[in-house]
Amino acid sequence: MRERLLFIYNPNAGKAKLKGKLSDIVTEFSENGYEVIVMPTAKRGDAAEFAEDYAREGICSRIVCAGGDGTLNEVVTGVMRSGRRVPIGYLPAGTTNDFGYSLKIPKDIIDAAKFAALTEPMPSDVGEICGNTFVYTSAFGLFSDVSYDTPQNMKNILGRVAYLLRGVKSLAEVQNYELSVSYLEVGGGLFEEGESSEAQKDMEDAVVNAQVLIDEISQPENFSDRKEELCGREGEEISGRWQQAEGEFICGMVANSNSVGGFKGIMGKDVRFDDGIFEMLLIRRPRNVIELTDIVNELISKKLKSDNIIYAHVQEVKIEAKGELPWSLDGEFGGNMPQAEIHICQRAVDYIRREID
Repeated sequence: MRERLLFIYNPNAGKAKLKGKLSDIVTEFSENGYEVIVMPTAKRGDAAEFAEDYAREGICSRIVCAGGDGTLNEVVTGVMRSGRRVPIGYLPAGTTNDFGYSLKIPKDIIDAAKFAALTEPMPSDVGEICGNTFVYTSAFGLFSDVSYDTPQNMKNILGRVAYLLRGVKSLAEVQNYELSVSYLEVGGGLFEEGESSEAQKDMEDAVVNAQVLIDEISQPENFSDRKEELCGREGEEISGRWQQAEGEFICGMVANSNSVGGFKGIMGKDVRFDDGIFEMLLIRRPRNVIELTDIVNELISKKLKSDNIIYAHVQEVKIEAKGELPWSLDGEFGGNMPQAEIHICQRAVDYIRREID
């Protein structure tokens, strides 16, 4: 009897780019030994429900989803809820497809289908925040505003600094968040001061554009319990130390991806998917234009540890905010969580992916 593959797809993802290719995708699965169950989604939450039900009942031996990163998030959530380890394949068909790049999935969707059918799954980490699953990034503030809605023409002109520059134009109106942050740090930062990298070279051409835009802006001088064990953890415990940070911040992110918002390398050059560690980036509120300029320059040069920026490898993060703190999870609105506890679930799911070189 042939093994069953559950194929969940979002027909509206990426301006409906899946249309016209569904038959070829299903044929690819079938020719590589699977009986295929096809389930299109009609609304938010469908992918999670399908994945949970089919995984729990043991109906399928592999689940492959096609859509954006939000679709993948739902499938991972559903499999986690089922309590079963069913391998998860991904056919990126959204707008940015950050995690598809990180997992080294072929860009051509038919090649990706063959890859999902034939490649052996590998244990991978998942993030958890207040009971919600996130696959590769949880963010608040400026990051959640600009990471996923930056206009394409600005991406082309300003490259990787488009994140911050999009926010710079309205920084006086950007919400500041008064936070108390505790985080369990493991090791040092990935970026050393003065280090040269391909990502940095890609950003150098944007320095002049960044400075010109900053110069044009007129801003006032002053802008007004840890769990016993991590979920799903396997292997050796990683020793770390608790750190504290307090003050006003304009944005923050906890991520495990080589690409965020369509830009590669922003969170590190050696991101791994099974080490139980994510990367945290927090940016403090600039008090004046000079500090704002410093932040932009530090991001451009990849100096991710300074008076303005906190960057760390983390196992856990606890954030307490005075007032509301809206979050973005894998590019989708994740709700208001002023008291957020983030845990890294090591090797909690099995992705069909390539190993990091």
